Amino acid sequence: MTSCVFCDIISGSAPSDQLYADEELLVIQDIHPVAPVHVLVIPRKHIPSLNHLQPEDQALASRLLLTVPRIAHQLLGDDAAYRTIINTGAAAGQTVFHLHVHIISGRPFINHLLTRGLY
Repeated sequence: MTSCVFCDIISGSAPSDQLYADEELLVIQDIHPVAPVHVLVIPRKHIPSLNHLQPEDQALASRLLLTVPRIAHQLLGDDAAYRTIINTGAAAGQTVFHLHVHIISGRPFINHLLTRGLY
């Protein structure tokens, strides 16, 4: 099996700047932030991507998504404005093949889909 940096972080064999942890999820600072706030919400269970979720992962997927606004509000306050990203597949920018959600905030983002009329 290929080594997974997030699995290494979860096991404690790789360092991270951890913001939150429970029995199912871990929240860490992104090591290559694209904005002042850039954190990752990662399930402890190794799931390579969104495409690999199974019916038995329904509760975990729900918990993952419900944790995002809670963490965003803790970091940004009650009027939190943030972007979430789940990259799925290398062609879409996924570089770590362990499902995770990016929470990004603190700078303006241009939505290229809107400017090109694709959304």
